[in-house]
Amino acid sequence: MKADLQLRIQRYGWDRAAPHYETGWQEQLWPAQESLLAEIDPVPGETILDVSCGTGLVTIPLAKIVHPGGEVTGIDISEGMLGEAQSRAEGKGIQNVHFKHMDAAVLTLPDDSFDAVICSLGLMYYPNPAEAVGEMLRVLKPGGRAAVLVWGARNKCGWAEIFPIVDRRVQSEVCPLFFQLGTGDALSQTLETAGYDDIAIHRFSSELHFRDDKQACVAAFQGGAVALAYQKFDERTREEVNQEYLESIRKYRNGNEYNVPGEFVIAKGIKSERSQRQ
Repeated sequence: MKADLQLRIQRYGWDRAAPHYETGWQEQLWPAQESLLAEIDPVPGETILDVSCGTGLVTIPLAKIVHPGGEVTGIDISEGMLGEAQSRAEGKGIQNVHFKHMDAAVLTLPDDSFDAVICSLGLMYYPNPAEAVGEMLRVLKPGGRAAVLVWGARNKCGWAEIFPIVDRRVQSEVCPLFFQLGTGDALSQTLETAGYDDIAIHRFSSELHFRDDKQACVAAFQGGAVALAYQKFDERTREEVNQEYLESIRKYRNGNEYNVPGEFVIAKGIKSERSQRQ
């Protein structure tokens, strides 16, 4: 798939997912995102960039941490996601955060302008992750650090059947490279190739809790990566895929609830003098 077409599909898909994203994923992803914040270790007064900020689940906590004196910029390709993020920030009275519509692979931001850059569960969707990681390095100040969170190995993510279930209906791969960066040393190699130094990897598991069938299906189909395809299904097809997905996670059910395993990988690196010369 050509990069420009993939970007359009991602943008339209996440615009569809924006109203449902927090319902399905805010509570479920917070342990992993909290680990990401711990890795980047923000402090008051810092200027931080959140790449693929979505609805601001990480951006807003960051803004609180760097206050007073610090600022956070959140960028995303989905205007729907950015609208949700802006509303959340305004509702909480957060004033030291700014949201911008931007492609992660072409950051219209100055060189050497951020103390830290993070990317939470966005890198898997980019047509060329290496370009985005390189742009993150460019906008970092000398000595600045970056941290990237991605999903881990496919066989460690209990919800992964969502992709083949949808792919069978659309006769193509919705997210063909989704698990690639979380496999083996792929993520650390991506950062190393881009020019980061002192790279560290943290691989860990975290259960995703869904209170009932409805929340599990909303998260999987309406609030995530397959939202665009799901939106085009008729009611009969939606019911079919819902039932297939629930069957695929049945082993993780306890009463009405689900505790679905998920694996995550965080890679952290810094921009050293050697990085700047590359």
